[in-house]
Amino acid sequence: MTTRQLSRWMLCVAALAASVASAQDPRPNSNSTESNSGQVHLRLVQTQPGKHHAVPAVVWLEPQAGTPVLAFPAHGRYTLLQKNRMFTPHLQVIPVGSVVQFPNADPFFHNVFSLFDGRRFDLGLYEAGSSRSVTFSREGVSYIFCNIHPEMSAVVLTLSTPLYAVEAVGTDFVLHDVPPGDYKLNLWVEGVPQPTLDSLQRHVHVPSHAIDLGDVNVPAGKVSLDHSNKFGGAYDHQPDSTY
Repeated sequence: MTTRQLSRWMLCVAALAASVASAQDPRPNSNSTESNSGQVHLRLVQTQPGKHHAVPAVVWLEPQAGTPVLAFPAHGRYTLLQKNRMFTPHLQVIPVGSVVQFPNADPFFHNVFSLFDGRRFDLGLYEAGSSRSVTFSREGVSYIFCNIHPEMSAVVLTLSTPLYAVEAVGTDFVLHDVPPGDYKLNLWVEGVPQPTLDSLQRHVHVPSHAIDLGDVNVPAGKVSLDHSNKFGGAYDHQPDSTY
C-alpha cells in the first residue's frame, strides 16, 4: 500500500466517521440524561504478531426479533470517483436502495465491475468525463474493480441499519445511541475471507447503558486483494502503458 493510498484511505475513514455521526443525529443524544439508549465498545485485534498496514473494518449491529429497528435513509449523494487510476473513497457504507455514481475523471477509459454477492454489475467501457450509476438494492459486500486497471479496487458495504462504525483494525469501535435489545454483531475486515468473518458473529444484548465487549481477535487482512478480470482470467499487465 503506497503512502498516497494510505493517506486517501485515512481521509476516507474520517469522512465515513463524519457521515456516521450525521446519520445518527436524529436519534437521542447519548449525552442526554433522558436518553435510555445504550452504547457498545469493542476493539478488533489482529492475531498475528508484528507490524501491519492499516486495514479498514466495519462493525455493525443487526436487530433481532423484538428489538426496535432504526431507519437508515439515504443522505446526500454517493460517489466513487475514478481518478489517477484509483477509486475514492476506497470504502463506502451506504443504506439499501442507494444509488452510487461512478464518474470517470481520468483522461482514458475505465470499465467498472463487481462479481460479488453484494451487487453484481458490469458498467462496460466508458470514456473520460462521463459517469454511470448503480443501485445497490440489497445488503452485502461489493468488491469493485476496473477491468482495465488491476490496481484499482474499492468496497461498497450495503446495510439496512445505521448502527455501524468504521475504523482500522487495532483501534476502538464505538456504536452510539443503540436502542436496548438483542442484536447480532457483524464484522467486515478487508482481506479476511467471508466464512472466517461469519464465524466471528455473535449475539449481543445491549442494555440502556454503555457496555464493553473487549477485544475481538481477527486474522490479518489486507487492502490489496488479488482478483481476476471480469471474465475470470488474468489481467494483461502493461507496466509501461499510459492507460
